[in-house]
Amino acid sequence: MSATVDTHVHDDHDVHHHKETFVTKYIFSQDHKMIAKQYLITGVIVMGIIGILMSLLMRIQLAWPEKPNALFEALLGKWAPGGVMDADIYLALVTIHGTIMVFFVLTAGLSGTFSNLLIPLQIGARDMASGFLNMISYWLFFISCVIMIASFFVEAGPAAAGWTIYPPLSALPLAQGGSGMGMTLWLVSMAIFIASSLLGSLNYIVTVINLRTKGMSMTRLPLTIWAFFVTAIIGVISFPVLLSAALLLIMDRSFGTSFFLSDIFIQGEVLHYQGGSPVLFEHLFWFLGHPEVYIVLLPALGITSEIIATNSRKPIFGYRAMVASILAIAFLSTIVWGHHMFISGMNPFLGSVFTFTTLLIAIPSAVKAFNYITTLWKGNLQMNPAMLFSIGLVSTFITGGLTGIILGDSALDINVHDTYFVVAHFHLVMGISALYGVFAGVYHWFPRMFGRMMNKNLGYLHFWVTAICAYGVFFPMHFIGMAGLPRRYYTNSNFPLFDDTTNAQVVITMFALVGGLVQLVFLYNFFMSIFYGKKAEQNPWKSNTLEWTAPVKHIHGNWPGKIPHVYRWSYDYSKPGHDEDFVPQNVPMKEGEEELHH
Repeated sequence: MSATVDTHVHDDHDVHHHKETFVTKYIFSQDHKMIAKQYLITGVIVMGIIGILMSLLMRIQLAWPEKPNALFEALLGKWAPGGVMDADIYLALVTIHGTIMVFFVLTAGLSGTFSNLLIPLQIGARDMASGFLNMISYWLFFISCVIMIASFFVEAGPAAAGWTIYPPLSALPLAQGGSGMGMTLWLVSMAIFIASSLLGSLNYIVTVINLRTKGMSMTRLPLTIWAFFVTAIIGVISFPVLLSAALLLIMDRSFGTSFFLSDIFIQGEVLHYQGGSPVLFEHLFWFLGHPEVYIVLLPALGITSEIIATNSRKPIFGYRAMVASILAIAFLSTIVWGHHMFISGMNPFLGSVFTFTTLLIAIPSAVKAFNYITTLWKGNLQMNPAMLFSIGLVSTFITGGLTGIILGDSALDINVHDTYFVVAHFHLVMGISALYGVFAGVYHWFPRMFGRMMNKNLGYLHFWVTAICAYGVFFPMHFIGMAGLPRRYYTNSNFPLFDDTTNAQVVITMFALVGGLVQLVFLYNFFMSIFYGKKAEQNPWKSNTLEWTAPVKHIHGNWPGKIPHVYRWSYDYSKPGHDEDFVPQNVPMKEGEEELHH
């Protein structure tokens, strides 16, 4: 495992070996640093704004269900006649919001940005294994974003079968408006997205295995790289299964097959479909869907490991245990998908097996949480915005994870399945945690990406308001979920049973609106800092990893002259016998110095 490849064939090559035009530098770039920025702007910022805007529209509808709203009329047009939201478009908003946030923002945005930026820089490589494949991966992602957004502008409306697109709503084009052209575009967009994701993942895997610099054994890799590497492996294993499900669904919709359909009646008329099973689709979808949770989470946890160690000025606690927990999570994530289907009529014995594997995955997750806390313990804490978001991630990871123990138990899950309890759980453990990982990564590596610093005080404002609002939104949801309130209903005013939850809905919406608005502070900070931020020094956080040994100004090939060699692991902080409280990886060992590896 620890064999490294000498990548110094081009050591003394001329770094300016070809004249770059605007198109080759900013549009069809093959430089991993530029592709990372493209993913950041497209995936995190543009798609993130659209996804958050949709959630705010849903929240306003839930708080004041029957009241006319000028905003609805302006944004939704014919779907909000007189400013009152149509029932069909609500489910479409749920569908596209979920799809955009899970796949486009937190899968492509998070992995695409930070895997591209950090893998070559932290392992000591000139670039990715294939710059061309990297470029194709981004442009496929871009095309899939465009198609997904375009689905909003078709006559019958966008896909409206929930983000999990269960048949028969998704398999019968006549089932409802959102089952027509909008659903077809959703499937085409996802097929292209999966192609993009697979090309990216294969590139990341090959780069980590083959292009590590001299001395960079696997046990000297920063935990960020371990996380990106294992995430890419999970993606390669599980995304093809969703692609097959999408292709079979296209066959059912357009070519008259019956993979997922059987005994369907529409207005009293029997359709010709026979022998299919909608539960088969659930199995195929969730076989990707659960590993997907960890495809979203692991990069955020890797980023957190790096930032917490750097800002605690301490070695990360339990490096090998952290690597083992990443590998254990990757393995276990592929054998827990049935916990999404406890009420689909599955055999109770099978339910108990999935309960067992689901509760097992809590162990490596807890190992990570305890190791973060132990790294912080008695550290010389530097409370910058990146550190705050990393600590916030540990908090939401724990609080969101605790409710997972209830949902992972088949007997308990039946009571709260498909209620707001589930919404609260996965938004905290996956959505908010991963978003905090994105924000932490942006604040921390902004100087590496743009050569300038972000405004610290605006970062503090962004963190505290976001953190309070995130809990303000999702804490009360647990309680209305336990009261039995079902998710995905556009209004609950027809059920006197749920009248008591209306005030909670208003409170949640208030927190959501404030939390949404404060993201404008982040956007202002981000774009102003790109142009007017304080110029960054080479290693502003006094960090050990190799990306801070490269010059601030981006050059083709990352380092002028020779690539740095590695002599130690990446967490030699506050090491006795050294003048500084950090020792970069490219500093040779002193005589008699012991290599650490907890």
